[in-house]
Amino acid sequence: MAHSLKVVFVFPGHGSQFVGMGKDVYKLFPDARAVFDQADVALGFPISKLCFDGPTEKLSWLPNVQPALLTFSLALLAVMRNNQFYAPPDYGAGHSLGEYTALAASGALCVHDAIVLAHRRGQFMLQAGTRKPCAAAVLIGLTEDVATAIADEAGVYIANYNSPKQVVISGELDRIKKALNIATTHGAHKIIHLAGSVAFHSPLMQSAADELAQVIASIHFNEPTFPIIGNSTASPIVSASALQNELIQQMCHPVQWNRSMSYLISQKADLFVEIGAGSVLSNLMKRIDKHARIISICDANTLSNFLQKGFEL
Repeated sequence: MAHSLKVVFVFPGHGSQFVGMGKDVYKLFPDARAVFDQADVALGFPISKLCFDGPTEKLSWLPNVQPALLTFSLALLAVMRNNQFYAPPDYGAGHSLGEYTALAASGALCVHDAIVLAHRRGQFMLQAGTRKPCAAAVLIGLTEDVATAIADEAGVYIANYNSPKQVVISGELDRIKKALNIATTHGAHKIIHLAGSVAFHSPLMQSAADELAQVIASIHFNEPTFPIIGNSTASPIVSASALQNELIQQMCHPVQWNRSMSYLISQKADLFVEIGAGSVLSNLMKRIDKHARIISICDANTLSNFLQKGFEL
């Protein structure tokens, strides 16, 4: 069903997961059940059970959490698609791992390949992270310029530019500790340690990027049916080859989420639809542009609302 809105689908990444995600959707909607069942077969182990029952430590393990988040988002999307109110978005974007979900949603990757690739990505990142003790942390309340200066002084990296006053830093563990001490003296409002993290989106992931590139080269990519706003460029990507390159580039470069959403706002996007676990991206959007219209489809209740009313909620 056509609508008059310019719609953007956004898909969450690592950190949005929780035990129980998708359990109600799996029980109520056969289309969602089919996606979870497909993921179990593709991976050779029951990722659905980890989503529904945990434990948290096992769900949050990098090779598990990445395909788990992707599967849940695609399960929600599968139900949305088979509804009278559904229409393809004008743009798609995903935060870090969520970019893989965006590619699958656009048809650039088939669901099976997206699930397997997310799992391999997690494996490669975990392996790279074990070579040196490393970590990541969220800094809230500092401008990009101040956060960048702190990262430079401490010898760490900006992994995510999430909103005007929220960044994620990553790097070697001792240097992260130094950066957090400096951030405190510079008036950071809040610091969140990311448990079980590695040096996301930094040069320390180069070995993971190299291994991932070999797997990506063996997978068929299609042209996306709608433009994907790239994490590393904050600009539209419309070709299969450019999407392949983007997935490799984002491993060692920061996620430009603030700039990506600002670009979409400049393109007069009317509605941002977050599809997946939690509401992290919706909350970030409120800090990027308080006037932006956002809906979150994250469980059976919010999915049922869409099925009854569509994007005109």
